[in-house]
Amino acid sequence: MRGSGGPGDGPCRGHASMDQQQGPPERRPAAPATHLQPKEGTLWGFFAILSLLAGLATGTLRTPHCNETLDAATMPQGTATASLSVEDGVEAPLAAGWSQLYGDNMTTGSPGTAELTEDLLLRAERSSPGSSKTRKGQGQRKSSRGTRGRNCHIRNLMVKALHQLYYDPNIENKNLAQKWLMQAQVSPQAWHFSWLLLHMDKVPEIQYFGASALHIKISRYWNDIPADQYESLKSQLFTHITRFASGSKIVLTRLCVALASLALSMMPEAWPCAVADMVRMFQAEDSNVDGRARCLALLELLTVLPEEFQTSRLPQYRKGQVRSVLAQECGSVFPLLEQLLQQQDSPGFIKQKVLKCFSSWVQLEIPLMDCENLIQAAFTSLQDPELFDTAVEAVVNAISQPDAQRYVNTLLKLIPPVLGLQEQLRQAVQSGDMETSHGICRIAVALGENHSRALLDQVEHWQSFLALVNMIMFCTGIPGHYPVNETTSSLTLTFWYTLQDDILSFEPDKQAVYQQVYRPVYFQLVDVLLHKAQFPSDEEYGFWSSDEKEQFRIYRVDISDTLMYVYEMLGAELLSSLYDKLGRLLTNTEQPSTWQHTEALLYGFQSIAETIDVNYSDVVPGLIGLIPRISISNVQLADTVMFTIGSLSEWLADHPVMINNVLPLVLQALGNPELSISSVSTLKKICRECKYDLPPYAANIVAVSQEVLMKQIHKTSQCMWLMQALGFLLSALQVEEILKNLHSLITPYIQQLEKLADETPNPSNKLAIIHILGLLSNLFTTLDISHHDDDHESTEVKKVPVQQGPNPVVVVLQQVFQLIQKVLSKWLNDAQVVESVCAIFEKSVKTLLDDFAPMVPQLCEMLGQMYSTIPQVSAIELTRQLVHIFAHEPAHFPPIKALFLLVTSVTLTLFQQGPRDHPDIVDSFMQLLAQALKRKPDLFLCSNLDVKAVFQCGVLSLKFPEAPTVKASCGFFTELLPRCGEIAPVGQVVHENGKALLQAVLEGIGGQASRSLMDHFAEILFALNKHCFSLLSIWIKEAMQQDGFPSARVTPEQKENFSQQILSRERVNKRRVKEMVKEFTLLCRGLHGTEYTADY
Repeated sequence: MRGSGGPGDGPCRGHASMDQQQGPPERRPAAPATHLQPKEGTLWGFFAILSLLAGLATGTLRTPHCNETLDAATMPQGTATASLSVEDGVEAPLAAGWSQLYGDNMTTGSPGTAELTEDLLLRAERSSPGSSKTRKGQGQRKSSRGTRGRNCHIRNLMVKALHQLYYDPNIENKNLAQKWLMQAQVSPQAWHFSWLLLHMDKVPEIQYFGASALHIKISRYWNDIPADQYESLKSQLFTHITRFASGSKIVLTRLCVALASLALSMMPEAWPCAVADMVRMFQAEDSNVDGRARCLALLELLTVLPEEFQTSRLPQYRKGQVRSVLAQECGSVFPLLEQLLQQQDSPGFIKQKVLKCFSSWVQLEIPLMDCENLIQAAFTSLQDPELFDTAVEAVVNAISQPDAQRYVNTLLKLIPPVLGLQEQLRQAVQSGDMETSHGICRIAVALGENHSRALLDQVEHWQSFLALVNMIMFCTGIPGHYPVNETTSSLTLTFWYTLQDDILSFEPDKQAVYQQVYRPVYFQLVDVLLHKAQFPSDEEYGFWSSDEKEQFRIYRVDISDTLMYVYEMLGAELLSSLYDKLGRLLTNTEQPSTWQHTEALLYGFQSIAETIDVNYSDVVPGLIGLIPRISISNVQLADTVMFTIGSLSEWLADHPVMINNVLPLVLQALGNPELSISSVSTLKKICRECKYDLPPYAANIVAVSQEVLMKQIHKTSQCMWLMQALGFLLSALQVEEILKNLHSLITPYIQQLEKLADETPNPSNKLAIIHILGLLSNLFTTLDISHHDDDHESTEVKKVPVQQGPNPVVVVLQQVFQLIQKVLSKWLNDAQVVESVCAIFEKSVKTLLDDFAPMVPQLCEMLGQMYSTIPQVSAIELTRQLVHIFAHEPAHFPPIKALFLLVTSVTLTLFQQGPRDHPDIVDSFMQLLAQALKRKPDLFLCSNLDVKAVFQCGVLSLKFPEAPTVKASCGFFTELLPRCGEIAPVGQVVHENGKALLQAVLEGIGGQASRSLMDHFAEILFALNKHCFSLLSIWIKEAMQQDGFPSARVTPEQKENFSQQILSRERVNKRRVKEMVKEFTLLCRGLHGTEYTADY
């Protein structure tokens, strides 16, 4: 090993001696440990804390210390490099933090703030730069003694803080210690104390902190290290790794990570043969550490090197360069790994480290052919139970590399050893060894899934690949119920997608050949998947935990998706197969089947029918005929029957004669709370798709639904669905029938609402009121006698003629309007109740459109009263809907205009009082203004509208921190600016106040707003350019002349360039304007050209 000098006290001097001397380290006896020895169990918990601490430090604390050296002591050339001005900003927070933690007056051995500051400023206080000759003799010895004493203080401070973090029961003290330590880790003094904390007389958690601090300094602040200190830093790290080879493994790993980070930063220029040097250094026989410990240390270093590369923050061009160098260096690593695996006397833990090291290196995209020998050795290791898991990881990582498909010959060589694992797989399944079966399945799937196309192309080897496919099929159908008895089968599902895609991607002739081979395989797959989807026995299922049941539900959804995908390959023949099996099952009286078998077949059919158009399938009529014959004695089976019927609702709309076969089953299921979701959703689908064929059944459906609702056996969401179903149903009836059914359906709720309106408000009746209002709004959402939503319908005579006279929904709303006002009068302060009231009208407006017209005057009056009393978002949203639909109609303009002016006036008053507490109201108000400009710009001609105040409110809204509010404000100005010429008040306000708007936009671009909003700010600049160009050219010049505006980070030249770009000919190109804004905002934020914004 070369030199033992450490960067903690001069990179070319001894680690143990903190003197100002050169040459070998001074040996001193280790000081006795005076701190508590933690228990083994708590030690690992502390390592976790420190790992988190290190991560937080690197991710959140960035202390400036440009051009800092590793040490301020005299360099070999005799120059000192410390800079007091650089460190001042670092030391103060450390000292202040320590003062908070321990106070200014400390007991013996624990210095106060002043002493801490003295210690931390040690380097800056040393003698001025001079030649090394002035430091010899007595002065040098005095300096050594003084340095030792001050370094001892630093070390004691760190140990005390770590002790505080680990042992102090007071959480505030822990937090203060953590904060101080995080600052210390990123400070320049970390070069000092990290080496001090690595002394062998320290307990492992303290040593770990020191090693972590070293890694942080090297990985995050590499540019601060002078090039002439690289070698000594490297040598010191080698020395410590050798020293800890027989010590704490967790500390050894952190030191290896630090050296790996150093190597990545130095290669290839400063350290061209880094990996070969590492191997050679640890193979040297002159070390006093035994060979096995050195071997383990080398393997640890070689393992963490690729891992550190994967997580390093190297620039992209450097990453490619270093990756290439590492790939070449595998020639120094793989022969060593092969040798260690092949040696008969290599202990198991060495082989395990070898496999982990190989697993780490293959992720560097090493050519698969170069890994061939080690992959074969890893296959051999699968027979050793101690090495099995590590060997699986190594093989899977090697096979899964994206580049591996280029090496087809090597892939073909891997098929026989994979197939050779089948016997081991069967034995594992028979013995219930889930870990072994899981691992072997991972290997088979990795080879098949990643390289199916490459292996399919090898036509002459089709039989071996088919054997691999059959092996994966065995893994898919592995015995037992997921996830209780096995967890392997789920791994294989993606493989079947991939294989099918690859087969169907071939040209027709070749595809036909592969279809002939693999269609039988996929039919077998369907049988296997349906078997795996079967529920266990009722008794066994009862013992499953809720988590296991949820995992099984998700697993069945995955199977459903796979079956739907498989339909693309197998087509209508798959449905015929499922129907035939279900028919035989239900008609075979000699061998009665279990409900699980029946349920699984129905589940398969439902999976396909939900997403595939089965309207032309010739087996659906037979299936509809079979469903009533199913003996339903189980909730799971009943659920699947319901969902299957629901999936066939579109088919039933084309074959209405079959509705009566299944509707009674659905209505019967409505009364079972355990079938709530499936029965209600199925009825809703039938009512939506088949509404024109349901009048004969309407009375029965309404009666059953009303009974179910009155019994309150369903949850709130299902009650809402049921009301939507009834809305679809009633839409197809005559007006008289609708009113009759509505009367019987909602009268009980109206009576209940009248009673609740008379009661004193309390939480209980609030929930009841919201529930009733929700039922009404959901009913009116789908009750549409004008059939606005029937665009998908054909022009057949199935449609009922448009009804004459008042709309039934309007009739009902007019009847309950006073009652709703009464409810509001008591609950106007409650946002949820107000929102529920507004939802009734908003959903009715959206559904009825022009048919809602009779309600407009009284609704506008009510909304005005509501908003005047307490401004709420729901009232603005409903106002916006009314403006959108009715503002352009002369008959309804007066009430809409009055409402709009009132809402605007009240909101402007809110702005005067302080709008920051109401960003949601401001957001909705800006959207209302934009909608008014779109639908009825004449609203801005009203003499009562203070356009200037509205404009100023919009400018203020651009400065809100909430992104949705800013976005809405941008939308308002994007609609307003084009009206400058046609609406005189708007033109005047823009002329007088446009500069303030531009100022706000530039502030947002300059860094005050989220970068995600830049496109919206660009829209405003584009509109200003298009409609106010002459004014913009003056405003932008004046704005950009302000010092530090819109950001102190941009130069006058950059501001001038941006201004010219915005005013150039490219201003008419909206895309280019957005690009200009994005580039300028990066300059303003200091992010231009950084990797952080590469994809922006």
